[in-house]
Amino acid sequence: MDDYRLIADEIADAITGGRLRPGQQLPTQRAFARSRGIANSTAGRVYRELTRRGLTTGEVGRGTFVRAGQGAGGGATGGQVALAEPAGAPVDLELNYPAVPEQAALLAAGLAPLLRADALGAALAPVGAAGTGAARQAFAALLSDERRTGGDRTGRDREVTPEIAGEELLFAGNGRQAIAAALSALVPPGHRLGVEALTYPVVKAVAQRLGITLVPLAVDEHGLLPDAVAAAHRAAPLRAVYVQPRLQNPLGGSLPYERTAALAEELRRLDLPAVEDAIWSFLRPELTALASLAPERTVLVDSLSKRLAPGLTTGFAVVPAALRERIAGALRSGGWTPSGFALEAAVRWIGDGTVAEVAAAKRADAVARQLLAREALTGQRVRADPRSYYLWWELPAAWRAETFVAVAARASIAVTPAAAFAADPRRSPSAVRVALASPPLPVLAQALETLAWIARGTAEEWME
Repeated sequence: MDDYRLIADEIADAITGGRLRPGQQLPTQRAFARSRGIANSTAGRVYRELTRRGLTTGEVGRGTFVRAGQGAGGGATGGQVALAEPAGAPVDLELNYPAVPEQAALLAAGLAPLLRADALGAALAPVGAAGTGAARQAFAALLSDERRTGGDRTGRDREVTPEIAGEELLFAGNGRQAIAAALSALVPPGHRLGVEALTYPVVKAVAQRLGITLVPLAVDEHGLLPDAVAAAHRAAPLRAVYVQPRLQNPLGGSLPYERTAALAEELRRLDLPAVEDAIWSFLRPELTALASLAPERTVLVDSLSKRLAPGLTTGFAVVPAALRERIAGALRSGGWTPSGFALEAAVRWIGDGTVAEVAAAKRADAVARQLLAREALTGQRVRADPRSYYLWWELPAAWRAETFVAVAARASIAVTPAAAFAADPRRSPSAVRVALASPPLPVLAQALETLAWIARGTAEEWME
């Protein structure tokens, strides 16, 4: 084994054994090299190995810190991604499971006819990536209805936005599987995928498993910069771009119409396909989809899990004809095709209006939670869409993200450090994402007030 790995093992043991605590800063690489009597290049390899294992994170302009919530074989170790399972803390502000009081009764009413013996027998039959004719018709109607009520305020995109045809749709067990299939079909192992510099953590995990190299692309308060796509492609060719144009996770920004149109044009000029993640777009149906402006090269991925419930995980994708067979093949070979029962249940919930009614209730719920968060976090540097279920919190100068997460965990509150979203693990801001959907409103209010109280102190006070 290389010497640098032996040293990394020693530091890893100190972290997992608790001798180096979450949020604790490591020496600079130069100081570490001097203390160990090793070359600076060897120290650099040690630090990169610790980051690869998910034990440390680099914060821009600050240094390298021990990650919070990591242990042997847990969380994001070994390069695995956070946000994989519900947090152990009693108040989970890490994962978003939106639910509204009326949804259980609505779902039960729509499901009852499906439990008749004749209907159940048909629903238990296997289905492929193309789903069923009824599913293609229902999901096409759902998305077309949203597009009709969407578009920018002047309706500039409506004349060029066709109705979605059923043959454009493919289905997966959930949205994550649809994303994985799209990336697997578009980006061969060893090739480059452009992503927002802060991106959905599952995409990081999928890319790692598929052997795809992530290329961080610059963003601003709205989202992805089209010029960043061109610059990255000039440096070394990209094979595709993964993007969240609406309610970007974790930053919460959305591309204005002009930026979406510019991105569509840039993709055409570079002849690049895009995977558009639209999982949260039902909260802002009036915003323009990239797929409506560049339908010939955009795979739009969506799911019912946020609209309805996390256990109802039918995923679907609007796929250009030229890519249909490749992505359908990826769904089949990955074992990612949908459940017939879940698909048939979704058809019924779309048809009887349950999906639309629950989605509307969640849009109102998200607004209420954002208003509550704005009041609780007054004076903090918080960025959020007022109609989304999450916020981005740039922490006070006295705090580092990993230390804040560790202190919040002591108060039984789970939040997510910026490192979980950083496409480049060596560059992560001192910030956290706070998910607002899961706790009851009174519990959420108390948790946010506790976090604000923690932030008004210093790390040294809390870590004593």
